[in-house]
Amino acid sequence: MTIEKQQLRSGPYKNIYAQAIKVDNVLYLSGQVGVDQQGKAGADIVDQTRLAYENITAVLSEFGASMDNIVDETMYVTDMNNTMAQAKSIFAERAKAYGGEPAVCQTLIGVTALVLAELQLEIKCVAHL
Repeated sequence: MTIEKQQLRSGPYKNIYAQAIKVDNVLYLSGQVGVDQQGKAGADIVDQTRLAYENITAVLSEFGASMDNIVDETMYVTDMNNTMAQAKSIFAERAKAYGGEPAVCQTLIGVTALVLAELQLEIKCVAHL
């Protein structure tokens, strides 16, 4: 069985993985991290949260979508204690990105490391188009 896929490949790892794959009316985003356009990580987990959502917004826009299209997100964090201590600020950044409290499924998972040592979170999403 063959499925038709549309993909977006960009960034420094474009030869390794796609930023997003669209199958029918579902868009699967690869995990987005809190780095700016120059690849510099945000100063702390709150700043990295803001940057990750900016990167998610950019990927979504390539497919004519917005944060409103997201139905599921998984957040991976390297320090659960720090995350919970700053949860109010982290989820305030999330609400800003969504323009309010989002109606999405959300999972929070603790991990030992991400692709760069300075990264504290990564956010993976699924959007319905």
